[in-house]
Order: sequence, then structure tokens, then C-alpha cells
Amino acid sequence: MPVAFFDLIRTLREEQGVVWGINTGRSMAQMVEGFIESKFPFLPDWVIAREREVYFPNVFGRWLPETKWNKRCEKEIHGLFKKSKKLLAHLRKSVEEHTGAQWIEMDGEPAGIISRTEEEMEWIVDHITPIIESEPHFSWQRNSIYLRFGHRDFQKGSSLTHVANHYQIPVSRRFAIGDSHNDLEMLDPANAGMIACPSNAVEAVNQKIRSNGGFIAQSAYGHGAIEGLRHFFCQ
Repeated sequence: MPVAFFDLIRTLREEQGVVWGINTGRSMAQMVEGFIESKFPFLPDWVIAREREVYFPNVFGRWLPETKWNKRCEKEIHGLFKKSKKLLAHLRKSVEEHTGAQWIEMDGEPAGIISRTEEEMEWIVDHITPIIESEPHFSWQRNSIYLRFGHRDFQKGSSLTHVANHYQIPVSRRFAIGDSHNDLEMLDPANAGMIACPSNAVEAVNQKIRSNGGFIAQSAYGHGAIEGLRHFFCQ
């Protein structure tokens, strides 16, 4: 996280009243560790963890869950997974028979996959797509070699819209920047009117940004985020 990023966010907060958050596939516990290790000079206004759980900090910097949304999210996901036991078993058998990928089951993550390579994950995605068509609410989120199964209605895009509604921010005033497959819903014009990606984004994200008139930065990672913010907020 470049120092210039925080300087720009601070300026935009003071001059334009923006609120800033992080929309990630990582858990809230991992995010707190990251804030400490990266020595964030100030906290975000909100965090979306595991692509679906919404958190806001209180006056003491303690992260509190948005209980109603989070409980509804977990209820819908666990209900779907209970209904889809046979489908999940079929998916697991297929993945383990045809690849060397690892099937993941743990608390809070009922089902997921870690592949050995990006190419293997591409094969897995192509292979499982027709299998899950029998359950319209079943979906997944992918970042590199990691894939998490979940509910189609709860992902980075729907979670971002929920947070924006909390602040009463219209679609046209929402900015989102992302670089991986699990950012695609967040970068949809239905969820954010200003969209961008850094130069290190995967091709699927580049295509999404191009086709919807967004901004592709020349710089990678945090410096790409600075470019995107300046493009939309500092003209």
C-alpha cells in the first residue's frame, strides 16, 4: 500500500466526503493482521470480508459485524449447501479424480478448491460450469488458484451495493477497482458506476473494464488504484 494512496484517500475524505473500504476474499481476522503488519495510518470506513461479510469499525477501532446482513448471508449459504449435498459430492469426486487439486472443508468455508496451477484451475472452472447449472443459486468465487463455493446472491458486487445503500450512495457515485476473477461482480455497472483495474489485472477483468467504458491504469497494484482514483475524482 503506497503512502501516496493514503494521502489521496485523506484528501478525498476531507474535500469530497468519500468513504473508503476494502472488498476482499480474506477473513476479517486476516484483515486486522494486515492493517497492523502494513502499518495503515488510518482504518477503512468499512470492510467486506470473505466476499460477503460486512463490517464497520466503532469509535475504538473495533470491527463490528453488520449482523442482519451477515446472518442472512450465512443462513442462505448454509441452506443452499444443505440442499446441494449431492451436487457438492459430485463436484468433489470429479475434481479429485481428474486433477491434483485439494478440496477444502472448514469452519466458515463449507467447500472450496485449491489447485496446483492457474492452468489447472482454468480446467476445473470449465469442467464444473455445466455441472452446477442444475442449481441456479449455486456459484463460486475465484482468485488465482483458490476457489470458494457459495450463493450467487452473496458476492463482492451484492455486498458492495449493500454497503453503498447503508451510506445512501447512488450507483453513479460508487468507485470500484479490482484485478481478479472474484472482482467481476463488483466491477459490474449495476454495482459501481466508476470502475477501474490496475495493469496487473487478469484478462477477464480487463475485458470487463473495456466493455463497460472503465479505466485501465498503466501502473500495477496500489499505484494503479491511485491512478484510478485520480482519473475519476481529481479531474
